[in-house]
Amino acid sequence: MTALWTTERQLQNWFEIELAAVEGWAEQGVVPREAAEYIRENAVLDVDRVQEIERVTRHDVAAFVQSLEESVGGEYGRWIHFGMTSSDVLDTCLAMQLRDSCDLILESVDTIMASIKKRAFEHRNTPMIGRSHGIHAEPTTFGHVLAIWYDEMRRNRERLERARDVIRVGKISGAVGTFSNIPPAVEEFVCEKLGLKPAPASSQVVQRDRHAEYFTTLAVVASSLEKFAVQVRHMQRTEVGEAEERFHSGQKGSSAMPHKRNPILTENVTGLARMVRMAAIPAMENVALWHERDISHSSVERVIGPDANVLLHFALHRMNNVIENLVVYPENMKRNLDQTRGLPFSQGILLRLIRKGLSRQDAYVRVQSVAMNAWENGLDFESNAKEATEFTEYLSADELDECFDLDHALRNVPDIFDRVFGEQS
Repeated sequence: MTALWTTERQLQNWFEIELAAVEGWAEQGVVPREAAEYIRENAVLDVDRVQEIERVTRHDVAAFVQSLEESVGGEYGRWIHFGMTSSDVLDTCLAMQLRDSCDLILESVDTIMASIKKRAFEHRNTPMIGRSHGIHAEPTTFGHVLAIWYDEMRRNRERLERARDVIRVGKISGAVGTFSNIPPAVEEFVCEKLGLKPAPASSQVVQRDRHAEYFTTLAVVASSLEKFAVQVRHMQRTEVGEAEERFHSGQKGSSAMPHKRNPILTENVTGLARMVRMAAIPAMENVALWHERDISHSSVERVIGPDANVLLHFALHRMNNVIENLVVYPENMKRNLDQTRGLPFSQGILLRLIRKGLSRQDAYVRVQSVAMNAWENGLDFESNAKEATEFTEYLSADELDECFDLDHALRNVPDIFDRVFGEQS
């Protein structure tokens, strides 16, 4: 990924754009064929010479064009950059960089989705307590949690595909985008040669709503990774102990406390997500440029282009490593599920009472009364419920047993897997 954002790679892209434009002009009969062929065979990209010239011109594209013209010579070098403006080169290059970055990100998304799917099936029937507001709610399975993650990453993949299509747009349309000195056919030739689409309409720049969509998509993907990371961090807490990052031989969790095993990888992912999201706001602020353009967007994109893409690519790799190697403790999940002694099954009794004809309010008050007594006094809710007259006058022993049946509570998890992964699940 970092190789896509080096000065050398950027100048190589500029080189390909300029030569493709010359060849596009040759297709139009303006540039002689022998000139286009000579330029293709003899043009030299000299990074040091470009930088030497730029120290004088204080203009990167102008320096590049001068260097290229020098390498070709005066007779044919005059056709370099013919009818073009700097933004034709800069924005077309940026489209190439963002498209290629997105391809690498998509590969990493595929990798993490495969890892999530593998672990989801491994733990499809591993029961654990579901939490809302951080408080025990109802039973779920760890596989169900991972199926949700997988489905979210699939949506992220679709978002990235859309963003890739939106961003892979070049422009070779001149100083204000009117093709006053270069025909649309040259733009079409260049874009096709570089694997891009021509912008249907542009000013001196490709419109920055496209870039805003791309960087906000990266921010959404990063936010999903943070969501996964935060859940792992919670599960690794000492008093929870349901899963943890793999702790390697020789690893140290603290310089002072030899016993520590910290969730450092997922904490790192959380921090990386914040940095990727940092790119979204300035990308949106870049949309509003003065008239046909100013360059207030340029300094922003020189930072967020490499930073957001490299950081997200790394975060995907890191989170995949966490998921692949996550150490899961099913016995602790079951222990936590049982910790409140049957309270997570209260809704089953509520609904049974309603089906017997009680009003929802009456049924709720009855169940809450027994549940709060168990909660506040450390009692076994299941045992109390099976003896509570509030329930026994309406529900049989078998009906109450079914209310506390874990398999019954999780009976539809296979249907969820069918929805997420298909019938083969």
